[in-house]
Order: sequence, then structure tokens, then C-alpha cells
Amino acid sequence: MLLHLCPAGDWVRALRRGRIDPLPEVGFVHLSAPDQVHLPAGRLFAGRDDVLLLVVDPARLTDPVRLEPGVPGDPESMRFPHLYGPLPATAVVAVQPWAAEHRLPVPEADDPAGRHAALETSLPLRRALASGEPVQRRAAGWAVGSPDHPVSGEDNRLLLPAPVGTAQVLADAGPLVPGAAAAVTWCWPGADDAAARLAHDLAGAGWRITADRVMSRSVPPATGAAPDGGVPDGAAEVVDQTDVHPLWAEAWRGLIPDDPAAVRQLVDREHRTARAVGVIDVGVRDRGRVVAAGQLRTDGATAAVEAVLTDPAYRGRGLGDAVLARLLVEAARAGCDLAVLAADPSDWPRHWYARRGFDDVGVVRSATPPDQAGTSQLSSR
Repeated sequence: MLLHLCPAGDWVRALRRGRIDPLPEVGFVHLSAPDQVHLPAGRLFAGRDDVLLLVVDPARLTDPVRLEPGVPGDPESMRFPHLYGPLPATAVVAVQPWAAEHRLPVPEADDPAGRHAALETSLPLRRALASGEPVQRRAAGWAVGSPDHPVSGEDNRLLLPAPVGTAQVLADAGPLVPGAAAAVTWCWPGADDAAARLAHDLAGAGWRITADRVMSRSVPPATGAAPDGGVPDGAAEVVDQTDVHPLWAEAWRGLIPDDPAAVRQLVDREHRTARAVGVIDVGVRDRGRVVAAGQLRTDGATAAVEAVLTDPAYRGRGLGDAVLARLLVEAARAGCDLAVLAADPSDWPRHWYARRGFDDVGVVRSATPPDQAGTSQLSSR
């Protein structure tokens, strides 16, 4: 795999354009091998917290890559891969946060757990940066906070990019926003023993642990345009996110019926995701009202399925299938080859997704401290 470093804001713009263009002064996009990337990182981005590491599958590049010398000061024998043409966003199979002290394993294109872990770790950080919310690099990982959404564990948490001791996690887990939820999330691929040990230790200290199964499936290539107009009731269509808000609000009220302010926060937080990755909301309408919905988050070649939900009065009619099928169509249209999601292992959706081609590939764990209950736990994802 090849690597490219860029600030988070540059990657958002690249997602919208579909590519990263060569630098005009040199005519190429600078890439690195995994054992080289620390050199341009130290030279260009030392001390910055907004830098992303793009993992590029060279098989998806159509323009020539030439091995050429770096700049003065680099080892004389070292040659860097330079891409003489644009870097397509769909050649990027994973996006990771970069810091020299928190270097994640670089996933291969055929490593769905690694690709999910990269998105799970980097998206909250990118969302906070794009929204002007506080971000802090700590010894154990990155802490993010959202002053406008303090009940949301998804937006107020410590992200652990690599195995770390329990004592360090406990020392670093305090929230950035006073009084906010304080969740910790980790999903190291290929390190189940260390991940399970941390969960065991935190549970012993009274923390509440959740462990969702990571599931994935390939995305069939696009075969034609999806319908965009004149969609009848009962069929899934791309909708404005605000049209889904009543459905989301009703679902949250079923979990936290006595806290309307928290419900408003949990619904309102969702619009910020589009500042960091591509977001497509899909819904099924009945007499104009969205009664089933789901969200697709596209990040280069990876698509994440989120928030597939049907109004209880409309369940059993196949609306979830219609939503999921449309999400996969939109993933293909965006150039993604992999769809990932996280599902509660003890609940029926995991088996529902399995029957629709999703396989178990890993685990993502979160924890909330013993002094937090209710809303912060319900909204940890």
C-alpha cells in the first residue's frame, strides 16, 4: 500500500472533487511507502493535530507512479513514489489520523476490519475538526468534545488508535467538555487479546462495556442510474436529512422519554458528519412522511451503513430491505467497493444483515465510566 498525508480539510475537498490533483510546481502527487512516511510528516506537519494518512491501493491508480529521490536531507538511496496524475478518491481504501506516536497498522485493500477501524477512529476526530470543536492529543490517543452535544458519547470520547495500558486510559479518559459524556472507543484490528484485556480491566473498575460486531460485504458495481424522481410510496429514495429527523426523534424518545433536550441534541448532531465525509440519507415515504430510513457515509472507497430504522407501525413490510438496497446502490455510484457497519451482537439486526451478505469481521468496543448512566450510555454510538 502507498500513503499520502494531507490536512483533514484538504481531504474533505478532495472527496467533493473526487480526486487530489498534482502539485502544480512539481507535477505529481507525493506518495510514500509505510517506512518512509515519517520523513514528509516531520518535514511538513510537525506538531499538527489535523493531519490524515490516506492509504492508497496502487492497483487502483491509472496514471504512472515513478520512484524518484526526495528532498535534500532524505537518505540518498531512498526513492519515493510520485504519482504523475490525480489521485482518485476511490483509490483511497482507508483514512487514518496521523501522529508519529500513534501510528496504526496500515490496512490492505482486502482487510475490511482494518478499513472499518480506520474510519471508526478518524471520523469523530475529523468531524470535530471540521466543526471547530475541541480536539486534544493525549498519551493514549485523541480526545474529542462537542460543547453543543454534551450528551453524545459519539462526540465526547477518547479514541484509542493502538493497544495501550488500562492505567493510561483511565488517566486520559476525562471529557474535554465539562459535564459531557466520557466514552472510550477502541477497535484495533488483529489485537483481540489486548482489546479484550482492556475491556476486562475497565469492567472490573465499574465501567459499562459495549462490544459491537463489525460486519462487511462487497459492493456490487453500479449497473445504472438509480431512480431520482417520481419515486412512489414504498420505494427508497435519497432524501434531505431534515426529512428523517422526526423518525430519529421518535426513536430516541422511545429510549429517553423524559429528556427532550437530549433528544434534540442527538438528532441535531448528525448534520456535522457531512463536513467530514460524504453523507447520503435514504428514506421510504408514506403519504409524504419518511417511515423508514438509513444513512450512507462514503470515505474514498469505503462506505459505512448507519442508522437503518423503520417506524414500528411499518415493520414487516420489507422497507428495511428497500432502504439497504438503495444504500448499496448509492455506495456503488460513489465508487465504493466495501460496505461496513457495526451491529449489536445480541440483537436481531446482526442476523438480518448476515442474511443480506454481511460477514462478521471484527469488534468495536466502547466504555462509559461508572458515574455516567442513561443518556450518555445510550448515545455512545
